[in-house]
Amino acid sequence: MTSVKDFQLNKKLGEGAFSTVYSVKRITDGAQYAMKKVKMGKLTSKEKENALNEIRILASIQHPNVIGYKEAFFEAGNLCIVMEQADSGDLLHLIEKHKRTRAKFAEKQIWHYFV
Repeated sequence: MTSVKDFQLNKKLGEGAFSTVYSVKRITDGAQYAMKKVKMGKLTSKEKENALNEIRILASIQHPNVIGYKEAFFEAGNLCIVMEQADSGDLLHLIEKHKRTRAKFAEKQIWHYFV
């Protein structure tokens, strides 16, 4: 059975009210992933249901433009979701970076993301 001990936590990628996302490396093969740790104890029953639905949805989608789901497990009151890591970050962070620097996206780049 998979556990957090199977991964080396490298750095925190982001944090929300109920979860934290880390860059991790699987110890057995050195593969890089993102691991989202959801603090289940702080969630309402509806929020817990939504967290489990997130896993079902991630597991059911296989598309080159959607982060791939690898596995999930419970440990120490946390739901740990292991998924592909977006090396360049996500689109929201890219948009926020452009807002901060007041940079505009090139039309070609916008169409690339849109398509």
